[in-house]
Amino acid sequence: MKRQNLLLLLAALAIAILPLFIIRPPAGDAAEIFTGADGQAETVITGLRPDYKPWFAPLWEPPSGEIESLLFGLQAAIGAGLIGYCLGFYRGRSNPQ
Repeated sequence: MKRQNLLLLLAALAIAILPLFIIRPPAGDAAEIFTGADGQAETVITGLRPDYKPWFAPLWEPPSGEIESLLFGLQAAIGAGLIGYCLGFYRGRSNPQ
């Protein structure tokens, strides 16, 4: 069991770390390669139709990209915590000690 857990831990570390070394930015393009899907979609849309105007504007925009990243990370952490709590709750409920 410990060996299996160690292998899973090593696989998780490899999946998290290897893309940082394997993925290279395109030559001559200084753009960030780990951008979100929204930014990539906006780039494609403005490339296809430069006169496109969005029909919806967000109610509030964060004052900076860092705050936007912070809120996104906080949202992901809350979601992961909620999923972990539910999994633990139902597992504990099915195996009372």
